[in-house]
Amino acid sequence: TQFRALLLLLLLLLLWFYYTSGVFCARRFRGGRNPQPRRAPPSPAYRDRADTTESFPLDFTAVEENMDNFMTQVKNLAQSLYPCSAQKLDYDMKLHLLENTSVTCNDGSPSGYYLKESRGSRRWLIFLEGGWYCFNKENCDTRYETMRRLMSSSKWPQTKTGTGILSPLPEENPHWWNANMVFIPYCSSDVWSGASPKTDQNSYAFMGSLIIQEVVKDLLSKGLDNAKVLLLAGSSAGGTGVLLNVDRVADLLEGLGHTAIQVRGLSDSGWFLDNKQYHCTDCVDNVSCSPTETIRRGIKYWGSVVPEECRLTHEGEEWNCFFGYRVFPSIKSPVFVVQWLFDEAQLTVDNIQLTGQPVQEGQWRYIQNLGIELRNTLKDVPAMFAPACLSHEVITRNYWIDVQVKGTSLPRALHCWDRSLHDSNRNNKAPPKGCPMHLIDSCPWPHCNPTCPTIRDQFTGQEMNVIQFLMHMGFDVQKMAQQQGMDPAKLLGMLSSGS
Repeated sequence: TQFRALLLLLLLLLLWFYYTSGVFCARRFRGGRNPQPRRAPPSPAYRDRADTTESFPLDFTAVEENMDNFMTQVKNLAQSLYPCSAQKLDYDMKLHLLENTSVTCNDGSPSGYYLKESRGSRRWLIFLEGGWYCFNKENCDTRYETMRRLMSSSKWPQTKTGTGILSPLPEENPHWWNANMVFIPYCSSDVWSGASPKTDQNSYAFMGSLIIQEVVKDLLSKGLDNAKVLLLAGSSAGGTGVLLNVDRVADLLEGLGHTAIQVRGLSDSGWFLDNKQYHCTDCVDNVSCSPTETIRRGIKYWGSVVPEECRLTHEGEEWNCFFGYRVFPSIKSPVFVVQWLFDEAQLTVDNIQLTGQPVQEGQWRYIQNLGIELRNTLKDVPAMFAPACLSHEVITRNYWIDVQVKGTSLPRALHCWDRSLHDSNRNNKAPPKGCPMHLIDSCPWPHCNPTCPTIRDQFTGQEMNVIQFLMHMGFDVQKMAQQQGMDPAKLLGMLSSGS
């Protein structure tokens, strides 16, 4: 009886530890820096049923006769509790400035990265931050005055909390939570492409491509040398930076003798189109310039480096390599592309304004055609996730697990991609059954997917439902119903129900 009471006490202590750790983790997360508004969970029809929580039941039957089995179960429970408790000790990523001080931010201050190590894990995730760019001295001076954090490390905090795919919480990041997390702040303003130092003639350094190389070298002494997988991820300008640099990182590691590390890319909201603007204006800044014109000017100012095969294909017009559908065929490393079909940044540079007055019919047609064009450029990308939403960036948002395409969430699609690469390395060429990784919405207008992020009116801050949003966009229910060959009341009912 005393023996059984002792075992029960041990179990109660473990359960108490689990409860307090879980409460601590949840509170720490919800009260952390830069909290994101949480969306309501998707409807059951859109919930990803494949992600379930693992449990470790304890069986007291004949404990005294089988002590080894009981202790194994206790050990399993303890291991399942450890990740949450460990977050109390080392939750945040910590700032490390580069040892090579010649590779700098725009203003000459040292570049660096944030790191959260996960002892024992052989998976590394390196994330490239986004934040537009500048392409001449005048708009770089303005950027330095208004957005200095994106050009200098002088005010960087000592720690940073990871969210989305950088989160250490399994509930928010089901497949990458225990990886070694690296966040590289964007301070080069060159879409991670530059290789030019600051000189007496050049007011600013543009060294984005070199920063990535130096961070990777630094990390080799911190455990990256023993890595199995390195995922180079990024959002917006960082997403384009992934396309420009993933093969360079793979070549760097191979050249240093680390041939066993599998280098992969994850590009979020960096797949821009070099399409014609809706309304052409003089090229004064990032917003007024066409995408092609800003990159044409930028690559000369930045001293950009682009993938060699793409450079040879577009010799003399290397600006083409900054556009996903043009550079993708030349990339050798596996890359997963995440792209909203109606990207807010793309619409901004195309001079489509979504605030103020309802969108005119010509603008509405332009927006719909943008979705069609983007679908066409993605059709040959084997691993991708493209919801029909009006938004920008997703993988570091804590609602990234809620958005789904055809019933599959983004974390699930990434897990399927991981599995397919693992299986192909084992000479199993067939993709995993029931595990889709080429996912693109087919519905024709923004936010026709009911799991899209919440839309807020930019003036009032109030949430808008799908019908309110479409009315704001100048959506003509009668006309659209006629085009679709259905009764207007039926179309309104479908929109109201999120179908």
